[in-house]
Amino acid sequence: MEWKSRFRLTKINPVNTLSGFLFVGYFINCIVLKKVKLHLVGFMFTIALFSGGTYQLAFAQQHEVGLGLGVATYTGDIIRRIDPTQVGLQGSLFGRRNFDNVWSIRAGIAIARLNAADSIRPIDPVAELRNAGFRGTAVEGHLIAEFHFLNYLSPNFPTNFSPYGFMGFGYTIFTGNGQAYEGDPFPGRYSLSTPVIPFGLGIKYQIKDRLFASLELGIRATVSDYLDKIEYNETYIRRFDPDTGALNPNSINFGTQSDKDWYYFLGITVSYSFHQVKCYQD
Repeated sequence: MEWKSRFRLTKINPVNTLSGFLFVGYFINCIVLKKVKLHLVGFMFTIALFSGGTYQLAFAQQHEVGLGLGVATYTGDIIRRIDPTQVGLQGSLFGRRNFDNVWSIRAGIAIARLNAADSIRPIDPVAELRNAGFRGTAVEGHLIAEFHFLNYLSPNFPTNFSPYGFMGFGYTIFTGNGQAYEGDPFPGRYSLSTPVIPFGLGIKYQIKDRLFASLELGIRATVSDYLDKIEYNETYIRRFDPDTGALNPNSINFGTQSDKDWYYFLGITVSYSFHQVKCYQD
């Protein structure tokens, strides 16, 4: 056939195979039968090739919608390491665009309850005297790129799951109630907004042809030190006496200048895909 001599296989995408190109040829021919001009067919084929047009891609060109549910926690001036005893619920709604069996883009919104308190597990005796704590709701919008390590959607692949990594950007609005220390003159309601960098790992499993489930750990790096209502201040009291090294019981209003607050998601998502494969016939 003429079209076979005009195009060559490439190694850009590992799913590019001769059988894939033959399928695309069939796809084009069914349009030719609709009396579409040859130059228009060539244009459409070129567009398919540019986007990795193969048999696998045709079935991977799809949108997904889904939801997730899990837990959330934070680290900052109250919790320095993830504490499973201080977690809240989180949920998400999202849409996903799969470009091929490897790359996807996901846009969504997540809502999480975050909380922490010195009274639960203080990091040291001074933190116990400080008695800081907060509880609030984070609303996050994000756009994330996902990379799947296995070609799990291929009919010839031995498994129907794949680990994946992701990274993107987002923006969070947080509203909470709390106090920075015992005797805080302005306790109660506060709010902030901050850009976030979401990244993490997960594993995605194909339950049925169009139904998927994922287990995902997501990390959010913020650019704020005020998520827990404690922020660095130039006039803060030293936590340790510079001469003796002893804890200073008056240094209850401290914040750490060198780092920002982070929060984390762990949960399960379920999504449904909508294929976009069409071959019109009379």
